[in-house]
Amino acid sequence: MATLDFLTAVLAQAAAPAGKAAEPPMWVSYAPMIGIVVLFFLVMVLPQKREQKKRQQMLDAMKKNDRVLTIGGMIGTVANISSDGKEVTLKVDDNTRIRFRRSSIAEILGAESDGSNS
Repeated sequence: MATLDFLTAVLAQAAAPAGKAAEPPMWVSYAPMIGIVVLFFLVMVLPQKREQKKRQQMLDAMKKNDRVLTIGGMIGTVANISSDGKEVTLKVDDNTRIRFRRSSIAEILGAESDGSNS
């Protein structure tokens, strides 16, 4: 029992302030939150911006006769790009042409072959 009283006294003395201790600067308490924000920026935002830039370069490089894949899974050949550059007409079959928004192109598969491999 004496050991328990001793431990209680030691803990009470450690918990009781022995005078006014100097408080750390305010920025120290915000440092973990600032670190989390910086880590979030490095892990989430920068790679996303890099990917968007790469996608935009791919869409800008798209030209007539490129085989493309749409976000809906349709594969076709670029038959025409509108004058404002926002719409693309894809030739899906011999007599089938479908208009898409340029942003709906997921991937450029390459230039269309002459059809000699079919």
